Amino acid sequence: MSLQGLAQQTEADFVKTFGGEPKWVGAAPGRVNIIGEHTDYNDGFVFPMAIERYTVIAAAPNNLPRITLRSAAGQGVAVIDLGQPLKAGPKGAWSNYSAGVIAGFLARGLAPIGFDALINSTVPLGGGLSSSASLEVATATLLEAVTHRMLDPVEKALLCQKAEHDFAGMPCGIMDQFVSVLGQKDHVLLLDCRSRRTELVPFTDRSVAVLITNTNVRHELTGSEYSTRRKQCEAAARALGVPSLRDASAELLEQSRGKLDEVVYRRARHVISEIARTPLAAAAIRRSDWAQAGEAMYASHTSLKDDYEVSCSELDTVVEIAKSIGPSGGVIGCRMTGGGFGGCTVALVKTDAVDSVTKTLEKGYKAKTGITPTMFVSRPGQGATVLKPS
Repeated sequence: MSLQGLAQQTEADFVKTFGGEPKWVGAAPGRVNIIGEHTDYNDGFVFPMAIERYTVIAAAPNNLPRITLRSAAGQGVAVIDLGQPLKAGPKGAWSNYSAGVIAGFLARGLAPIGFDALINSTVPLGGGLSSSASLEVATATLLEAVTHRMLDPVEKALLCQKAEHDFAGMPCGIMDQFVSVLGQKDHVLLLDCRSRRTELVPFTDRSVAVLITNTNVRHELTGSEYSTRRKQCEAAARALGVPSLRDASAELLEQSRGKLDEVVYRRARHVISEIARTPLAAAAIRRSDWAQAGEAMYASHTSLKDDYEVSCSELDTVVEIAKSIGPSGGVIGCRMTGGGFGGCTVALVKTDAVDSVTKTLEKGYKAKTGITPTMFVSRPGQGATVLKPS
C-alpha cells in the first residue's frame, strides 16, 4: 500500500472510530540498513534507507486535558493525562514510544492540546525494520503539526531516541530515528554517528532493487543481548585505551589482543571491521560498483554471525540461499539487517530477476525451516512528513 493509500485508509478508520474527520495526519517510515550493523552506538558509520512502509497517525482535538492513542492493529488504547507527570507504562507497552515523545515535547515547553489519535502502520512489527522509531517519529511529526512548532531535524531525531531510552528501556543508537526523520526518496543515508554528519547517496539505478525478506521468526533475546553487546564494546574500548571503538584500528586490536578475553575481542573485531566496511560500501553504491557492494554485505553478515553472534539459523539460511543463487541468478549481495536473532535480511537484487529470486528464496527457505517468509521490494522512501494539513 502506498503512503497516500495508507493515509486515506487511516483517515477513513478515524472517522469510523471517533465520529469526525481528523485535523492532522503525520507519517514516518521504517527503515532497512544496507550495511553498518551495531556500529551506531560505537560512534561509527551506518548506511540505512527509509523504506516504503510507514506509520501514519491521524488525530483531532478532543477539548479534554488528555491524549487518547488507539492502535488500528488491535493493540488497545492508551490514555495520557496531560495534567499529570508522564511516566512509562508497563514494560513492553507499545504506547511507551509515543508517551516518551510527548514527554520530550512537554520538557521543551511545547504542550499539545488534548487530542484523539488513531495509529496505523505497514511497518512489520518485530522484524528489525524499526517499527518503534517509525512510531516515535510519526508521533513527533504529528505533534509538530498540533503545536505549530517545527523542530530542528537532528533535535527531533534525538528527542525520539531519548524517548526509546527513557520510556521503552532500549539503549538504542541514533540510526533508526535519524533516517526516519531525514530519509529522502531515491537516496540512502550515510550517517557518521559521532559527528552526526549525514550524506545522501543517490540510489537511482532502476536495474537494482532492494529485497527485504522477513524470516518470520523472532528469538526473544534482543533486549538483554543488545545491552550485553553494548557493554562488551565499552569494555573493549577501555581495554584498547580509546574513547570508543570508532577510534580503534584492526592493527591496534591485534596488538592488544592479550588484554581482551576472546568474546570481547571478537565483538570488537566485528565493530571495527564493520565501521571500515560501511563507507566503502556506500562509495561502491555511489559509483554503481554493485559487485563490491555485494561483497561488503556478505562480509558484514559473516562478521555478525561469527564475531558478534547476533544472527540465527533462519537468517543464515536466507543468506546461504541468496549466495547460492549468486550474481548470475540476479543476487548481488545479502545480509541480516537489524538487531538480529531473527527478523529480516536485506539483499541487492537485479530488478529483472526479482520474481525468480523471490520464488527460489521462498521455496528454499520453507524447505529448510518449514516457515513461509514474507518478502517485499522497496525503493528508498520519503522521510517523515505531515500529510494534513498540507
